[in-house]
Amino acid sequence: MHKFVFFGGKGGVGKTTVSSAFALKCARAGQRTLVVSTDPAHSTSDVFDQQFDDQPRPVDGHENLHAMELDPAEEVEAHMMEIKRRMSDQVSPAIVNEIDRQIELAHQTPGAYESAMFDRFIEVMRESDDFDRVIFDTSPTGGTLRLLSLPEFLDDWIDRLIEKRAKSIDLFEKAAIGEKEARRKLEEDPIIAHLQQRQAKFEFAGQTLRNDADFYLVLNPDELSIRETDRTIAQLRDYDLGVDGLVLNRVTPAPDDDEDGRGARYLRDRVETERERIQVIREEFDVPLVGTIETRIEEVKGDLLADVADELDIDVAAEAPA
Repeated sequence: MHKFVFFGGKGGVGKTTVSSAFALKCARAGQRTLVVSTDPAHSTSDVFDQQFDDQPRPVDGHENLHAMELDPAEEVEAHMMEIKRRMSDQVSPAIVNEIDRQIELAHQTPGAYESAMFDRFIEVMRESDDFDRVIFDTSPTGGTLRLLSLPEFLDDWIDRLIEKRAKSIDLFEKAAIGEKEARRKLEEDPIIAHLQQRQAKFEFAGQTLRNDADFYLVLNPDELSIRETDRTIAQLRDYDLGVDGLVLNRVTPAPDDDEDGRGARYLRDRVETERERIQVIREEFDVPLVGTIETRIEEVKGDLLADVADELDIDVAAEAPA
């Protein structure tokens, strides 16, 4: 089991419950554990009956367990302000207002959320030396896939930006001040330096996701969830990321044999349907089923969370990061 563990899946399948339960299992095994919510619909605070923010906080009543929730709106705002600050340091004051306007527009476009969250996401991984295990409760599948695909995409993109920036400096400076001075300007260029820093960050993320991370998908025993999971496994493999296991959540419990009312008959029919779907998962997916969690009557928190943790057949021993 690697240091970084991701739980993803379709919206509403119970990722927060499963990721929180596994975090509790790791903490009880003596692992210093941090559970991180990157889902805009934060439920980690509800699970532990405690408010969290974007800094790790100890979870009350649980030794070795910390939690944090990343707020997408705050991350986008912080990301935008950092870009404005950098650009203001590097351009003429005459065009600062126009740059600010363009940045404001850019952060209203698709991809702004992923870019901002990705930066914070990398910070959490880089600053996790205090923890043996970091567990990410991710946003619904589409957002997660876009997040995980960024290292490979942005690495190539920054290569092209650096090349274009270097060519423009070379041509402009040679014409203005001569070849020797142009080389010095190129070496000192703050924009190239920043792009190279960004590239190093993306390389770290890509290597960490491939070498030091495990991925689990949470699903429910219904056709939509099963199809979504099948697509997600294929897409993750396209990014050279494997899925280590599936957690089947909200499985209907069977009624007692002596029950014969309308509710019991409904439950038996539903249980039979779900058993057929579970069989499909076992036979058609080449990813192991590492947990089958029955639906609880009450919200899963407190002692019930510990019960769910016991139903997860996922090793808690941490491997040394590669």
